[in-house]
Amino acid sequence: MLEILLTNLLSPIVLAFALGIIAQLIRSDLSFPEPLYQALSIYLLLAIGLKGGAELSHTPWAVVIWPALVTLALGMLTPITSYVVLRKIGRMDRINAAAIAAHYGSVSAVTFIAAQAFGQLQGNPAEGFMPALVAMLEVPAIVVALMIAFTRSNHHGSWREGLHEVLAGRSVVLLVGGLVIGYLSGMEGLKQVEPFFVNGFKGALTLFLLEMGLVAARRLRDLKKVGAFLVGFGIVMPILHGALAVVLGHWAGLSVGGSAVLGAMVASASYIAAPAAVRISLPEANPTFYLTASLGITFPFNLTLGIPLYFALAQWIGG
Repeated sequence: MLEILLTNLLSPIVLAFALGIIAQLIRSDLSFPEPLYQALSIYLLLAIGLKGGAELSHTPWAVVIWPALVTLALGMLTPITSYVVLRKIGRMDRINAAAIAAHYGSVSAVTFIAAQAFGQLQGNPAEGFMPALVAMLEVPAIVVALMIAFTRSNHHGSWREGLHEVLAGRSVVLLVGGLVIGYLSGMEGLKQVEPFFVNGFKGALTLFLLEMGLVAARRLRDLKKVGAFLVGFGIVMPILHGALAVVLGHWAGLSVGGSAVLGAMVASASYIAAPAAVRISLPEANPTFYLTASLGITFPFNLTLGIPLYFALAQWIGG
C-alpha cells in the first residue's frame, strides 16, 4: 500500500496538481488563460472518447454488459445514499442535500483519467471500454438527485432544463461523440490520429492538473464555511462508494485495474456537468456547499490518497 501511495504522490500528474495549489497559496501570478483551459478540457474528453470507442469496436458485448449494468445501478444508488446521509446525519435542508447528492452521484472526468493513468503506471491498465461507463454514470445520477428534489420540495427551477444542460453539456457531447467516432473508425482509424490524441495525452493531462490545482486551492478558503460534517462527508462517502464499486466491478468481471478505475469513478464528485445542471434546476442551492465539497475536498483526496486506496483494495480482492 505504501509503495502504491508513493508512486501516486510522486507522479508528474499529482505533483503538477500540488504545484498549482502551492502557487495559489503563495499568491503567485501564475494563471491559465481561459481559452487554454477550454482547449485542454476539449482535448482530454475527446481523446478518452476516441480511445474508448476504438476499444469498444472490437470488444464482445458479452464482456461489457455486466460492467455496464453495475455502473447504471451505482449511478442510481449513490445519489440516494448521499442524500439520505446528508439529510439524516448532516441535518441539511432538502435542496442543498439534493444538490450535493447530484455531484456525488455523477463523475469527475479528470479523476477517471488520473485513475487510468495510475493503473497504466502500476502495470494494471483498465479495460479499454471504461470511457463508455463514464458516460453511463454521468447522466442517471444527476437525474435521480434532481428528481428527489422535485418530488419532495417546491422550488423555482426546471428539471427538464437541467437535464438538457447535462445532455448538451460539453463533457457528455465530447465523451459520447468521441465514443461514436472511435467505435465507427475502429483501431485503424485511431492510428491515424495516434500521435496527437494518444502520445501527447499524459503531457496535456499534467498541464490540466496544474490548472486544477489553482482552481482547487481557491475553494480551500471556503472550508470553514461548509463545516466539519461536510469535510468528513467529502472523504468518507467516496471511500464507501469506491469500495462498493470495486467489489461490484470485480463481481461483474472487470480486471484489477478496471475494478479500481470503476471505484475511482464512483467515488468521484462532478464539478463540470453537475454544477451546470444544479445551477439551472436548483437555483436555491448554495454553491459554496456543493463546489467546495466536490472540488475542494473530494477531488484532492481522490487524486492523492483515494486512487491508491481503490487500487490496493482491488488488488486485495482480485490479485
